[in-house]
Amino acid sequence: MENLRQRKGAKIADGTTKCLSNEVQKEQKGKVPASKTSAELVLGHFSWNILSNTLGGSLAVSFGLLTSVYVATLHENDLWFSNIKEVEREISFRTECGLYYSYYKQMVQAPSIQQGLYELMYDNKTESRTTINILRRMNVYQEVIVSILYRILPVQKYLEAIYFYTYTVFGLQTLYVFALFVNSWLLSGTWLSGVLAATWYILNRIDTTRVEFTIPLRENWSLPFFALQVTLVTYFLKPQKKPYALRSTTVLVFLSTFVFSVTWQFNQFILLVQALALFGLDSLDMVPSSKVTLLYMIQVASLLLVWVLQFFNSMILGSLVLSFILAAMLTKHLQRNLKVGSLTVRMGKLLLNLILVLCLTYLLNYFIKKQLLLESDEHIFKFIKAKSGFGATRDFDASLYVCEEAFGFLPFDTFKRLSHTLLLFPYALIVFFLAIVAVVVAYNNISGLSKSLSAVEEEESTASLRPEIAYNLVHTILFGLLAITTMRMKYLWIPHMCVVASFGVCSKQLWRWLLGLFHLYSPQRVSAVRHVVPVLLLLYLSFKLYPLVMEELSELREFYDPDTVDLMNWIRSSTPKNAVFAGSMQLLAGVKLCTGRTVTNHPHYEDKALRERTKQVYQIYAKQPPENVHSILRTFGADYVILEDSICYERRHNRGCRLRDLLDVTNGHVMDGPGLDDPDLVPSAHPRFCDAIRKDEPPYTSFFSRVFKNKTFHVYKLKKQEK
Repeated sequence: MENLRQRKGAKIADGTTKCLSNEVQKEQKGKVPASKTSAELVLGHFSWNILSNTLGGSLAVSFGLLTSVYVATLHENDLWFSNIKEVEREISFRTECGLYYSYYKQMVQAPSIQQGLYELMYDNKTESRTTINILRRMNVYQEVIVSILYRILPVQKYLEAIYFYTYTVFGLQTLYVFALFVNSWLLSGTWLSGVLAATWYILNRIDTTRVEFTIPLRENWSLPFFALQVTLVTYFLKPQKKPYALRSTTVLVFLSTFVFSVTWQFNQFILLVQALALFGLDSLDMVPSSKVTLLYMIQVASLLLVWVLQFFNSMILGSLVLSFILAAMLTKHLQRNLKVGSLTVRMGKLLLNLILVLCLTYLLNYFIKKQLLLESDEHIFKFIKAKSGFGATRDFDASLYVCEEAFGFLPFDTFKRLSHTLLLFPYALIVFFLAIVAVVVAYNNISGLSKSLSAVEEEESTASLRPEIAYNLVHTILFGLLAITTMRMKYLWIPHMCVVASFGVCSKQLWRWLLGLFHLYSPQRVSAVRHVVPVLLLLYLSFKLYPLVMEELSELREFYDPDTVDLMNWIRSSTPKNAVFAGSMQLLAGVKLCTGRTVTNHPHYEDKALRERTKQVYQIYAKQPPENVHSILRTFGADYVILEDSICYERRHNRGCRLRDLLDVTNGHVMDGPGLDDPDLVPSAHPRFCDAIRKDEPPYTSFFSRVFKNKTFHVYKLKKQEK
């Protein structure tokens, strides 16, 4: 009876493809004229492939270069970058961007490469009264490599250091778009799909990249290599007939994974999502198990190499992705009979295996962190907990993330923009169609109804899913969920949307299914439609959106921030070179870059001691007496403190998310302004420091003296107190 049910199920699963397969076979019969020999056909087919691949590759590179020129032009037009002063160019690198660029500048200006590396490894300017290894703490190897290239290449006479840096980052957009183009081409089988993917990437620039105004940001270095890695994984999962092709692809996957990992501190979370996708596909027999294991090993090897290069940074060993891979490999080794038994038994085993892997991951990660005394990334998990709705949090660090717009939910107007460029609709359709096929395939695999198909049969069948397509489907769904819940992650998802949507428009499977619904299927119609539709889409997008792109390129602006320029010039001319400055971490990154002065704190937040230091320095915006603030700042060696009106009187956030509100709640004080407060909060006995100090009254004048002010900033020098 069980065999009979399986045979019936197999007939049902294959029923959708019988008619199509018969038609394909009929169409193939007699299509070769007798006058042509097989040798001539092979030669003609080979020549056409070379011509098509050459044209497709040239277009991929061309679109990549076009994107690089496009974003570079936007950057120049927005800031008039080539005509503003050097200090203005550096100020344009806001917040953490300025911090990262400062290390490139430091390496370029060092007497020698060796001296520059030494100063990075024994840095005492980034955190006052503390010597840290920048190469260990931060992902700045890209700044080191680019600075070395600038020093050794014969370009210094023709190109300023800042241009060499910015052009390098813009140049990586060529690699980014090239990778997206090729990935779509691999999935669909036609480079026309790649053209559409690249076009969508450019037209949806607001949601695909922010490189033109956040140049040194880690993601702008890292995401091009991640896109390349995803493309190589796509090719890696395709059936490989030649061993050397598999070996060379494996090496390339490792290299791209390593470069991606070494250039971004959030690599562990991105690789975790990828590992989860591979684990699910492996469990459902939708990708070759041996290849999944090899990809796991590549991830582990890449992270361990980064761990070595970052001077054995324990945060990498404590990453969730390493714990997850260890748990998945261990359970896979111990449980070899998961896919044996009836459908109910198999599903129960798979569910128990999933629970076991997750529990083992948690235990391994907990044990590793306890042994290494690792607390560097605890703020991220506090943020995830608060974001997931598991109770309100008063944790200062987690609240900073929760209140930041970039870490909020994806705004609805994003989908409006994606609809305007016709990206959203084909994407939703192909994901819906592939999800249905994936459910059918997964059910057949679990129930034992699936059967092996040849490459041609798998391509022609509407009830099958190639491994590389299955991977990209799960990839886009997981990163889509991540982007919807955390807006900043849209730069991981929407570029891949371009790949999936363009693949869908050019997909044989999708058009075969759609035409079959209306009884219009034939191989000739499928071939015609999958090439005509993308061409029509490209024509429509060009006609409708090309004028908007030209209008955007014609807009000319100029950098204008005179108050910050005034502040930086005053610091450089009126303070000692060994002076230490306290203030907001965003502003201090600019102070370090533009003036070279020592700062108390900075925006790179992946260190518990630094987070505690920042919270203490931020008491300048809390309700604290002057003697307390003075004592805190002197503890960190500060000589000057910079107060910003934009923080002290902030109106950008609602009540409860202003920086001063977060400090009040952390200190147990009632917040300013009308609104409800938690019952345990009490009024402070002291006024807000940043406001009260402006009156220049005792006791503030006993501890601080104002030495500089403009419309935005107030700088106070700390007076030395007699013991």
